[in-house]
Amino acid sequence: MVKKSNKFAFLLLRRGFAKEAKENFLDNLAMLLSAGLDIYGALGAIKAESNSRIFNRLIDFLILEIENGSSLWQSIAKTDVFNQQVISLIKNGEQSGHLADNLKVLVAQRQKDREFYGKVRSAMIYPSFVMGLAIIVGLGTSWLVLPKLAAVFNSLNVKLPTITLWLINFGYFMAHYGYIFVPVVIVVLLFIVFVLFVFKKTKFLGQGILLHLPGIKKLIKQAEVARGTYILGTLLDSGMPIVEAMDSLVQSAEIRVYRRFYEKVRYHLEEGNSFQKIFSLNSHFSRLWSPSILQLIMAAEASGNLSTVLLRISASFGEKVEGTSKNLAVLIEPILLIVVWLAVLGVAVAVFLPIYSLVGSFNNS
Repeated sequence: MVKKSNKFAFLLLRRGFAKEAKENFLDNLAMLLSAGLDIYGALGAIKAESNSRIFNRLIDFLILEIENGSSLWQSIAKTDVFNQQVISLIKNGEQSGHLADNLKVLVAQRQKDREFYGKVRSAMIYPSFVMGLAIIVGLGTSWLVLPKLAAVFNSLNVKLPTITLWLINFGYFMAHYGYIFVPVVIVVLLFIVFVLFVFKKTKFLGQGILLHLPGIKKLIKQAEVARGTYILGTLLDSGMPIVEAMDSLVQSAEIRVYRRFYEKVRYHLEEGNSFQKIFSLNSHFSRLWSPSILQLIMAAEASGNLSTVLLRISASFGEKVEGTSKNLAVLIEPILLIVVWLAVLGVAVAVFLPIYSLVGSFNNS
């Protein structure tokens, strides 16, 4: 039984506390076991280097459970700190006598995950920053400048264009309700971002939006192919059965549509079907992994070189991800400049048209 104090500590670890210690745990454990230490010595060495009391509770619990006869994977499973993929690999490593090797595979997989998803996130940082800055500047201008312009235009004895009237009305609105409107807009935007891209139960909506955006869609698909084939290839190369390897792939997938794709493939594999039959009966899978990839996998399965071919596919698409992420940044920049330019042009036209009308009326007089 896990004590209540430990349950709280493990809950904090699941929520991201002592994240650095948790990330380094598997890497350090793999290195120490490879160096010849037994599991007790390795856990003790990791604890000696850790500065986190919360994480040290986890290590103390693991040592106690192992002393009481539990295996490492059973002890880790009781904590519910690591996902099923980690537990499956450790279990397979202990049963096959290749625990250190499996831990190295696991560490490499996590690094690849961070690498591929990091490239997708980095490609989104620049446009998100520019659009966010544009919204902030737009709200600030509307709140502080438009009310003054509205007062000036209202005093002019000229017929105002429709676009200027809209601007004036919005300026009056901001003068009276800006202190409410601006905070509400900021809160709503932050809430939308949270719902679409942060909250686990609804972030599939944001993923769906990104998968329909030109450029971003291509980058995400390439990154997921490279990541998925790498994980599956390394697991099969380590000796893990295909169904368990697919289960680990399911557990590691962050994008909902791909997780469901992997779940369907795993289900068919559990039924005893081959990749040849699975892909032949489910032609829609080619929307996520291209037909050429599916053909390569089927051919590799027939020749018995599945893990080798999967790793080659991963390496190839890893290079494509690198190129696409660079090209995407080059493509997005002019689009953002055009959007900002159009917004500035609209405000400029609304401001200068009545001025030209006023100057024209003076000339006529």
